[in-house]
Amino acid sequence: MQLPFLNKTKPIVGLDIGSASVKAVEIQVSSKGFEVTHMGMAPVPAEAIVQGAFLNSSAIVDAIREAVSNAGIRSKEVSAAVSGHSVIVKKINLPIMTAEELEESIRWEAEQYIPFDVNEVNLDFQILPGGETEGQMDVLLVAAKKDLIDDYVQVISEAGMSPSIVDVAAFAVENAFEANYQAEANQVVALVNVGAQVVNINVIQEGSPAFTRDISTGGNQYTEEIQKALSIGFGEAERIKLGNASSEDSQDVVPQEVDQAMRSVTDTVLGEITRSLDFFTATAAESRIGRILVSGGSAQIPDFAKAFQDRTNVPVQLLNPFERMLPSRKFDEDYLREMAPFMTVGVGLGLRRMDER
Repeated sequence: MQLPFLNKTKPIVGLDIGSASVKAVEIQVSSKGFEVTHMGMAPVPAEAIVQGAFLNSSAIVDAIREAVSNAGIRSKEVSAAVSGHSVIVKKINLPIMTAEELEESIRWEAEQYIPFDVNEVNLDFQILPGGETEGQMDVLLVAAKKDLIDDYVQVISEAGMSPSIVDVAAFAVENAFEANYQAEANQVVALVNVGAQVVNINVIQEGSPAFTRDISTGGNQYTEEIQKALSIGFGEAERIKLGNASSEDSQDVVPQEVDQAMRSVTDTVLGEITRSLDFFTATAAESRIGRILVSGGSAQIPDFAKAFQDRTNVPVQLLNPFERMLPSRKFDEDYLREMAPFMTVGVGLGLRRMDER
């Protein structure tokens, strides 16, 4: 598959600032494909980021520096991603006009579709191909609150990097998907990225986003339920969630309690996700999701993908952002397999190029 970014030569650091960890990725792209040349990750302290708000900026700056250092990255130009309730993505239908004409009128158009004061947001748009009918065209409208963007710019700058591109997390996942998978003709694909506090949903139809939504749920719910069930700290509950509990600290763990807590949260999280997917199906004429790919650190929760598939009756698989990567000179297959769920947004951001819009 010939990808549009393969003729872009100048790399940029994909920096995924999550509420649980920061991931830094640098990618070398050629006509043959792509290779991850640098990759690093660092934890973010609990409650440093809560519901998208940066409550401990110095800790986030330290995590960015650590992730970049762990990756051995020397480049300074960064592509980052925002998500959550301060980001609005809508597919809208407008009279046909040129991009230049839309640029001049976008603020007025946006006022009708976003719940924020238009003066408090940064706006962008993309005219979607194939949507021109009866004098109308489809436009993807994106609005992000300025104070959210400012938070990201500040911590990235304080970490010694240069924020050059701010993307939307759901679109970064789409970049990673397009680089690694061939979508079947006319198949509707749902990309679901399950983070610690936010789930990014992006339904792709005919190669373009048809429905995009972020919902406030995620992997931290598992950790919190394990804490309650076992009366332990957040850190130990996190290790148990991922199957890494130490025998010394967890010798009194009752497996049934953990299993019950995990199953309960999976049911709750999947309930939130499937409600959004059902909304798309109900509002999209004759469109049915034929495939679901899940990513994010929480996608590796035991039986999550199976429970998702059982609930939706749609094939569900893990999205591997390294599926079509060229043989790596730096990372072995086991390490890439271990890191894959965490790195989807970072890879999608790293595939961006400085000369893109």
